[in-house]
Amino acid sequence: KVDGGSRRWGSQFLDPVVSVYEGTYDSKADYDAMKPANTLKLDKFGGVHPTLYPGGGVHVTRGFVQVKETGIYEFRPGYGGSTNNIMEVDGKEVHRKEVGEDPVRAEIKLEAGKKVPFKITYLSKDANGLGWIVRMDVPGALSTLVKHKGMYTYLMNEQGQWVARDDVWYKGVIAAAGSRWLGVSGSRIGPELGFGHVIGDHYDKPVLILKTSQGNRSLSWDFLPPGSKRFEHGGKIYAGYKESPLSWEKGADPKPINWYAGKQYDDCFGAAHEVLDNFDKQFPHWKGRGYKIEGFAWWQGDKDRYNEGHAIQYEKNLVHLIKTLRQEFKAPDAKFVVATLGQTAKDSAKGNEKLILDAQLAVDGTSGKYPEFRANVATVYTHPLSQGGASNSHYNGNAQTYMDAGLAMGKAMIGLINP
Repeated sequence: KVDGGSRRWGSQFLDPVVSVYEGTYDSKADYDAMKPANTLKLDKFGGVHPTLYPGGGVHVTRGFVQVKETGIYEFRPGYGGSTNNIMEVDGKEVHRKEVGEDPVRAEIKLEAGKKVPFKITYLSKDANGLGWIVRMDVPGALSTLVKHKGMYTYLMNEQGQWVARDDVWYKGVIAAAGSRWLGVSGSRIGPELGFGHVIGDHYDKPVLILKTSQGNRSLSWDFLPPGSKRFEHGGKIYAGYKESPLSWEKGADPKPINWYAGKQYDDCFGAAHEVLDNFDKQFPHWKGRGYKIEGFAWWQGDKDRYNEGHAIQYEKNLVHLIKTLRQEFKAPDAKFVVATLGQTAKDSAKGNEKLILDAQLAVDGTSGKYPEFRANVATVYTHPLSQGGASNSHYNGNAQTYMDAGLAMGKAMIGLINP
């Protein structure tokens, strides 16, 4: 997660009153010393349907703020045109957005249960009680790590704003959709953020990070690569590519469902082909340049843990996946980086989790098990990088886990590209 998550404000504000002053906003005017033309106590401030402002002049809202938890907060007052305002909390300016300009915000530490005054001065005729409040020092959130822990400082400028790279483009399809210069956008990040920074720092030419993904999918069923054959385990037959259902009793006739082995593979990599087949249209800023696939990165395995047959077959399927992707995308020399599940430790893994960990470690070119992967496949052991939680809980949304895993995968990729 990027921060504590913005939520509509409301109950944190006490005794809000809006005063209306004649004329249009004047930056030199002292509205605290002026007599308002109209004053209205706001029965509802914030939420979805706040009390309507009177209109007809310069609106200034005053009252008190009282939070339930001690912490560092950011205020985002207004919606649409009403974001053009200046907000002060406890005498400190926490938000300023001039008309036509980007907002400038400052965080403020507030104590639980302590009432402090606030004031919002609206700079245009658009004024209302809508607004959002964000806890900025939530443990594990990216904003906490950058602003208060001094980590990954390159993600933010001196004004406390997230900055994007101008040499690495992010394109996400299926899930995590997006098309923009690589940077923090929205409320969540993935390993591609750290990965993209490492790759971008290495090259002096533009980089495309193409992410095609979908959560809660297994390699041995949803992402099963083309050409995979059915197999038998525990008295059951497990589906091969394009077969359905997932498994059936040996000797019985399979009864297909509305999904088949490899459906997610087809969807995700079909979407990747669609992007690359229309490269100039997708990336007009690179029109005519063409592209070269340098590598693939794979961080997966959670769902395979819940099926012994899938866990046993994981290594065979992972080897086949690596070879199939290189062949399908006509990139035989592309490097391949695999990351292990963060919760799985080498010295304590058992059962299905050990099978998957061992499979992921086995494809590393230095293991010697697959000579054809020497110097072109690397596995990142992420357990030392995990800050807690597990893959099925997205590591509790801890941004450090995702950043460090992405950085490590990027370094592993560069190690293969430039040994």
